[in-house]
Amino acid sequence: MALTVKSFRAVIAGGGTGGHLFPGIAVARELEHRFEKIEILFVVGRRRMESDLLLRYGYQIRSIDVEGLKGRGWKKGLVVVAKLPKSVYQSASILKRFSPALVLGMGGYSAGPICLAARFKGIPTAIHEQNSYPGLTNRLLSRVVNRVFISFEESRVHFKVNSLVLTGNPVRKELFSDANHEKEDNGIFTILVMGGSQGARAINQVFVEALASLVAKGRNLEVIHQTGETDYERAVEDYHNRELKAKLFPFIQDMTAAYRRADLVVGRAGATTIFELAALGKPSILIPYPYATNQHQETNACSLVRSGGAEMIHQSELNAERLTRALVKYMDNPLLLKEMGKRAQKVGRPDAAKVIVDQLVEMAT
Repeated sequence: MALTVKSFRAVIAGGGTGGHLFPGIAVARELEHRFEKIEILFVVGRRRMESDLLLRYGYQIRSIDVEGLKGRGWKKGLVVVAKLPKSVYQSASILKRFSPALVLGMGGYSAGPICLAARFKGIPTAIHEQNSYPGLTNRLLSRVVNRVFISFEESRVHFKVNSLVLTGNPVRKELFSDANHEKEDNGIFTILVMGGSQGARAINQVFVEALASLVAKGRNLEVIHQTGETDYERAVEDYHNRELKAKLFPFIQDMTAAYRRADLVVGRAGATTIFELAALGKPSILIPYPYATNQHQETNACSLVRSGGAEMIHQSELNAERLTRALVKYMDNPLLLKEMGKRAQKVGRPDAAKVIVDQLVEMAT
């Protein structure tokens, strides 16, 4: 797309989990590719994980005082709502100083105040919804922003606006840096386990039990396991007590290497995970988070399951025996595993960031 401007400023807002931030980083990277001079500011809440992650990528950050409403109860909810005017004022001050050409909200409660302040100021504003069932912040913002980007066709019915664009979920380009390198064939089957950036205790516990069963049967495995910060120490102890070997991380920094080594992925079904698996053609066993709003992780997972690119196990049916059977099936059938990867790749939308940036530039220039 031809551009008539050489410099650009953009604000990207959102956060709470890596699932909200990583697609925003992918869009930021695409913007950087388009413009000779580009300044990008991320606006997030005050959680350390958000700022640590963005600092590693070298981005400017501003934090606002904002909290989520979900699961707070009515008393705490009133306190959260009472803080909104302050967070909108903070957002307006940030926009005044930074003077962006556009604002993009990536979901999560941090996006609400900054997108509202942007619209009050007449700044072109868009939001991106990662999941099949949109979160509360994006459902509310959809009525005031200029454009709404969606990852799944299934989410279209939940937005009563005409400005919808199906883009898919942006995937970080760095994940493709080793995409053409074949996995080293050392004869060891490698499993990547991850419950999202926050981890998943239910998956952590059952996987260790399944691994113990496989090792007892003489299976030789390599395991790369992202446990989440809160469950890391417990998981380390669990592996140690069972005398099991694995590469354990509270959070995996180098996902490119982890994905490249993996023969099979076991994990949750957040939108970012789904689109990364699809883009890279990685077969997977998906265990959707059962308490996600409107079971949206299950709907997310179905996009891969329907294509034959993944198997789904509901958490209510998850136990060591069930998981062990599934792992053995794929370990013993490499042709099936290879076909799953090919089918998963057909679901991918590797150009999602490009499509979004095309739209953003059109809005702002």
